[in-house]
Parts: sequence; C-alpha cells; structure tokens
Amino acid sequence: MTARLADIAAQAGVSEATVSRVLNGKPGVAGATRQSVLAALDVLGYERPVRLRQRSAGLIGLITPELENPIFPALAQVIGQALTRQGYTPVLATQTPGGSTEDELTEMLVDRGVSGIIFVSGLHADTSADMQRYEQLRGQGVPFVLVDGFSPKVQAPFISPDDRAAMRLAVTHLVSLGHTRIGLALGPKRFVPVQRKIEGFVRTVRDLLALAPEEIESELVQHSLYTLEGGQAAASALMDRGCTAVVCASDMMALGAIRTARERGFEVPDDISVVGFDDSPLIAFTDPPLTTVRKPVPAMGQAAVRTLLEEIGGTPAPHSEFVFMPELVVRGSTASAPGGRGRP
Repeated sequence: MTARLADIAAQAGVSEATVSRVLNGKPGVAGATRQSVLAALDVLGYERPVRLRQRSAGLIGLITPELENPIFPALAQVIGQALTRQGYTPVLATQTPGGSTEDELTEMLVDRGVSGIIFVSGLHADTSADMQRYEQLRGQGVPFVLVDGFSPKVQAPFISPDDRAAMRLAVTHLVSLGHTRIGLALGPKRFVPVQRKIEGFVRTVRDLLALAPEEIESELVQHSLYTLEGGQAAASALMDRGCTAVVCASDMMALGAIRTARERGFEVPDDISVVGFDDSPLIAFTDPPLTTVRKPVPAMGQAAVRTLLEEIGGTPAPHSEFVFMPELVVRGSTASAPGGRGRP
C-alpha cells in the first residue's frame, strides 16, 4: 500500500498524505488536486474506491453498421473513451446481416432512455433512404449526431472526412510516380461518401492527366462492395482495363486488390500499385505495408462526442457539416509505374 501511495503521489505531483486524504474521502483537498489524484489512479491502472467512482451521467447510444471492418471498432473505441471521460456510459449497438436494422436499434436505445445517439455510416449516408426517421427521432426529444454521410434534409450536426481531398491526395501521389492509368474501386453509388470520392477522383485525374470526365467514370471507376471480396472483384475489372494503380475506398478493399494482383502473378508494387483508405489498425503490418489515406478517426470521434454533449446540454453546435482533413501515409504498396520512372 505504501508503494502504491508513492506511485500515485509521484504521478499526481502531490504528497502521499494528500493521496491518502483523497482515497479516504477526507475534506481539505482542493478540487483540482483531487481530480489530479483520481486521474493518476486511472493512468496507473488502480481501481477507484467505490465511494469515489463517478456515477454515470446517462447512457449514450452508438450505432455502427458492422465490426468486421476494423475502422468501425477503432472509431467506437475513440467515442467510447471520450464519453466515459465525460461521465457517460456508451452503449454499442451493431447492425449485422439478418440482424437488427438501424431503426430497430434506435427504438431499443430510445426505450432504454439514452441521453443521445451517435450514428456512424448509417442510413443518413444513403441517398435512397427516407430521412424522415431522423426528424421523428428529433421529435421524440433525443439529440443525435451523424458521422460519415450528409443529407441537407436532416437538421443535425454531421461529422465527415474530406472524401474529395482524400482522392486528390491518392491520385496526386500516384501521378507523381508516373502512373497514367489509375483506377478507383469503391462501394455502391447511392452513398454520399462514394459520390464525393468519385467527384474528387474525376476532378484530379482530369486536371493532372487531361482525361475527359465521361471517360474517367466509365473506364476507371468500378463499384463493388466494401469487403475483401469486393476489392478483389473491382480490382480485377480495373486491371482488365489496363490500370497500373488502384485507389480503393477502404483498406479492406485494398487487401482484396492485392490478393487479386498476386493471383494474376503480379508483384505489388513493382507491377501494380495499390492505395487504401482509412489507415485501419494493423494495416501498416500487411505485406507489403499498405499506402493509404488516413481517416482522422481521433479528431472525428472526439468532435462527435463534443458536439453531442453540446446538444444534450442545450447549447447545440450549428446544424451543419464539420469536415476533417485526411492524410496520405506512404508505405510499401506504391512505387513507380512499370516501365517508367516517377516524376519528382
């Protein structure tokens, strides 16, 4: 116990006597000092005494489409940690094939009296979906924030990465390496992030390679599913059209593209370059390590929580879209175009 007190005191920058007073609930300790000691407990992995544990300020629902794609657990972790730090208890609700729908999960969370809901890549990103469901939720008095997607029909804060800028970063990188035949593999066209990625891709390819937009969309853009198998199918079609580089709208698709290349006897990146999107956990350790556009997950997750808590607190942020800039992470899956040297 003495060693533990010494560790906590050193971490918090206070005396062991002060730590003892805080742990025993004694008066005479400044609020800021008390918080420093409690934070030191958390950092060092010690369990707080029962009487010092913060009571939950309420439940917050987090609805994600699935957890197989590692970017969703990563975002859920950021959001969950940020909520816990603010005294809230996160409740993760995940859609699964053949399982509960977004509407059913929403109803379940509302029935349990959640203080608010964060939707990640939900129906708000689907241009064919009825947005009235969100207005009904607002009518029930439940604050919510929408991540990854946008609809002008919904009065709520939106949190998004800059999908157009992401494609500009990826294409500019590949053109600098001498690639002139670059393909884009991505999901169904009805989703807002997909449409924005196409816009950014077409504009950048047009500007840098002087191709007609119609030719780019018909020849170089391939829709599929956001899965490993979807990446395989899309990459296969783009390779058949002579692409020496493929930009994928998710890291999972990119891994599928690499698998297809190897099945054809191609080397990545010597024969074909592949770029992902997300920078999912562990993606730096693939073979080869994947060049990807990093989604600003920590900033987006924290912004979603901050915005929702402002809604709950009665001082809502503007009901508009907050857009976060992605970052290109160059690793080993991209190289100079076959038969040519990259431009500086």
